[in-house]
Amino acid sequence: MYEESREDLLRRLKKIEGQVKGIQKMIENDAYCIDVLIQVAAVRSAINSVAKILLKSYTSSCIKGAMCAEKQEEMVDDLVETFIKFMR
Repeated sequence: MYEESREDLLRRLKKIEGQVKGIQKMIENDAYCIDVLIQVAAVRSAINSVAKILLKSYTSSCIKGAMCAEKQEEMVDDLVETFIKFMR
């Protein structure tokens, strides 16, 4: 499904992992709250970027395939549910 973006996704996720570990260290070292919040915002943005790549991949491959396989209604329902979960 996301084969062509796999390396990019893994690279991004490893970077996010490092950012989260950095936030942990900041909290352990009693870093200034604003600095920690800025890093949390950066992680949130990075996670959203990963989700956008996955969502784009899903819509461009799975949905297109479903349109040809006459599973449109089921796939549209899945996509709507995914958007609802994503927006929480």
